[in-house]
Amino acid sequence: METNDYTQDGTVDLRGRPVLASRTGKWKACAFLVGYEAFERMAFYGIASNLVNYLTSQLHEDTVSSVRNVNSWSGSVWITPILGAYIADTYLGRFWTFTVSSLIYVMGMIMLTTAVSLKSLKPTCRNGVCNKASKLQFVFFYTSLYTVALGAGGTKPNISTFGADQFDDFNPHEKELKVSFFNWWMFSSFLGALFATLGLVYIQENLGWGLGYGIPTVGLLFSLFVFYLGTPIYRHKVRKTKSPARDLIQVPITALKNRKLQLPNNPSQLYEHEPRHYINSGKRQVHYTPIFRFLDKAAVKDGNSGRPPCTVTQVEGTKLVLGMLLIWLVTLIPSTIWAQINTLFLKQGTTLDRSLGSSFQIPAASLGSFVTLSMLLSVPMYDCYFVPFMREKTGNPRGITLLQRLGIGFVIQVIAIAVAYAVEVRRMHVIRVHQVVGPKEIVPMNIFWLLPQYVLLGIADVFNAIGLLEFFYDQSPEDMQSLGTTFFTSGIGVGNFLNSFLVTMVDKITGRGENKSWIGNNLNDSHLDYYYGFLLVLSTLNLGPFLWASRKYVYKRETKEVNEGCIEMESKALEISPLGLQV
Repeated sequence: METNDYTQDGTVDLRGRPVLASRTGKWKACAFLVGYEAFERMAFYGIASNLVNYLTSQLHEDTVSSVRNVNSWSGSVWITPILGAYIADTYLGRFWTFTVSSLIYVMGMIMLTTAVSLKSLKPTCRNGVCNKASKLQFVFFYTSLYTVALGAGGTKPNISTFGADQFDDFNPHEKELKVSFFNWWMFSSFLGALFATLGLVYIQENLGWGLGYGIPTVGLLFSLFVFYLGTPIYRHKVRKTKSPARDLIQVPITALKNRKLQLPNNPSQLYEHEPRHYINSGKRQVHYTPIFRFLDKAAVKDGNSGRPPCTVTQVEGTKLVLGMLLIWLVTLIPSTIWAQINTLFLKQGTTLDRSLGSSFQIPAASLGSFVTLSMLLSVPMYDCYFVPFMREKTGNPRGITLLQRLGIGFVIQVIAIAVAYAVEVRRMHVIRVHQVVGPKEIVPMNIFWLLPQYVLLGIADVFNAIGLLEFFYDQSPEDMQSLGTTFFTSGIGVGNFLNSFLVTMVDKITGRGENKSWIGNNLNDSHLDYYYGFLLVLSTLNLGPFLWASRKYVYKRETKEVNEGCIEMESKALEISPLGLQV
């Protein structure tokens, strides 16, 4: 067996043995993974899309409390991946962290299905008067929800990065395939979300909540079975650092200790290992960038110190995380806009005419399917037409840069919230004309008026959601890619918490004394249009900091292959030429 048949990036099988490139990885391995992603998204959106309705109609919570609780749970689902990614990068690796977490996820789904199925775990109603949930019912339901959130914390950051690991960056053909990976990965995610918002939501409201939650639970179990069938052909990355996050602490501390030292005029005089060190260790050297220069002092050579300073690669890894943090901060407002889909957009839809024909009523949560449908239609168009067209114009393999992709998505999102504001102004006008006052009175306005804002948010997500996931994976330090993708998930999580905070504060401030709250229990006698106008101003102003952060950001530059001629890398002979790639 020739040594060049093995993968060039040092990936191994589950037992730690080198793997053959022809028999492992690539899309044939990812085929086993995308099934899990589709079913997991079906389970998540099967809960999230209609949770606010369950809390108000079954547990009898008020509007503000239900919105706050949905945001708190959704935020937890997207925040817990920080813990899961840290465990994967530092201790267990992606595969085993995913394995343990998926079992917790399934246990949470089984508990949740039980909570909505057994009469003893739901509030009772007599003569049209319903009791509030008892303490036991409340605790069991929310324990089930947060068990799901804990399981998602270990699966979400690791399954997508594990999928990306199936492509060898040192192989030009596989690297080209990887460019499209995140687009099609999210496509499978959208399929699961589509079934949830179209099928599961209808089943929950018309055939029973137990069946509506039981179906994705069974699907999740089936997808795990399929996932483990692919174990023989999976590639696993070897952890090259015991504690990848250690540099994030070591570099600033060393820079602080060296604060009185003079920086050299030439960055090449900063401390760095010889290229041979990176070749032998299988690590990637990251080149110097002229940003966050205060950290460069961590790599200044001090002849009076017995300890070697940090390397340029270590310093640049810390710079990358700081740069990603800046981008992360300006994604919080867009994540807050995204949080409206499963909260206020949904409650807004319940007030409108949802009839389709004489006997069928559209579940308000099913409008979320149009977000997914617009994504499903846009992803192939983006990947097959937009990227090749822009690639010819710019020479960039991705067509446009990752930050340009985000910027386009954020602008479309601003347009979407502007449309939502205009539609709500229209709804308030219809309410005044027809003198609709009761909280359960239907506004004589078709629910499809809300369709444009859902479609626009779906198109925006093709640019910013997929773009963010790829950006944070691509720009993370090599040993922190699971942790790096949690910038994506945690941004959505904090966006949900921020929306919960805004809803609570706006309700308290605007509802003081005899004033009418913008977000009251009776949306027909509130001012949701004012709140949407407030979000429109926030999202428009946020474009300024995003443009500033984008201009300041410097993309990662790695040396993946260096030296001329024949070199040894993990016992494999490679014929290469000098190469320094900007990623």
